[in-house]
Amino acid sequence: MEPNQGSVRANDLDFAFLELGSGPLALCLHGFPDTPHGWRHQLPVLAEAGYRAVAPWMRGYAPTGIPADGCYQQGALAADANALHEALGGDGDAVLIGHDWGATAVYPAVNHEPDRWMAMVAAAVPHPVAMAGMIFDYDQLKRSFYMFVFQHPLAEAIVQQDDLAFIDRLWADWSPGLDEGVAATAVQHVKDALRDPDHLTAALGYYRATLGGVGLDPRYDEIQAAGAAPVEIPALYLHGADDGCIGTDFAEASAGFLTDERSRTTVVEGAGHFLQLERPERVNAEILDFLAAVAR
Repeated sequence: MEPNQGSVRANDLDFAFLELGSGPLALCLHGFPDTPHGWRHQLPVLAEAGYRAVAPWMRGYAPTGIPADGCYQQGALAADANALHEALGGDGDAVLIGHDWGATAVYPAVNHEPDRWMAMVAAAVPHPVAMAGMIFDYDQLKRSFYMFVFQHPLAEAIVQQDDLAFIDRLWADWSPGLDEGVAATAVQHVKDALRDPDHLTAALGYYRATLGGVGLDPRYDEIQAAGAAPVEIPALYLHGADDGCIGTDFAEASAGFLTDERSRTTVVEGAGHFLQLERPERVNAEILDFLAAVAR
C-alpha cells in the first residue's frame, strides 16, 4: 500500500504531504535529517487502524515551500501543526505524532490547542523542560556537536561537501544498528529534500533559531511558551535505547511532564535515534496499543 502525495496550504505556506487511509487525522511530523518517508512503516498501519495518516514535508524541506517569514522556531512548527489540523479537516479525535524536530512541535501544539488532539506521540526528543539540562551535560554536549556547527556561517558548505556526506554520518552515528540499505534509502530522500541550497539553509534554520536566536517572531511566542507546561492530554513517549543523538536519561526525565494517567514512556531496546525505521514492528505496536487504550 503506497501513500498518495498531495498538498495543502496552512499557516501561509504550501505543504506537500504523503497520505494513506481515511478517518480521524493522524498527523506525522518528521525531524532532521529526515522526510515523510521516515514514516513509511507507520502510515500503512495507522491507515489500517482507521486513521487518515498524513506526513508532511516540514517547513523548508522540498517540496514544501520555504516560509517567507524565515521563522523556524518551535512555536512556528507547532503553529504549522495546528494549522495543518485545520486545513486537513481534523477534529477532536485527531492524533499528533512527531519524531525529532517533529516531536519538538508536538509539545507546544497540543498544549496550546488541546481540544484539537485526542492524544500525542513523541519520539527521540523529550519534553522541552527535560531537555533544558542538556547544555550542562558533557556527554550530551559531545553528542550535540552538530548543533553548534550549524551556527557557523560555513555550515552550509560543510554539510554540502561530498554529496552531503555529513548527513550519512549523522544517521550512522545516531542509529548505529540500522540496516545500511534502509539508511541509504532514507538518506537519499533527505538529500533530495535538502540538495537545493535554500532548502538546506532552511533546515539549518531550525537550529539557528534555537541556539542563535535567529529568525524569531513574537507571533509565535505564546504557542512556543506553551511547550514548557506539562502535557495533560494522553501522551506516549518513545526513545531508542541506543540513540546516539540524545541520551536515555533525558527520556526518563521526560516522563514527569506527561501528567495524564494513561500516558506512557517507553525505551525501545535495540533501536537508535530513527527507531521507527529500526524497530518498526515494536514502534507500531506501541503506538497502536496506546491509541486503542485512549480512543474515545
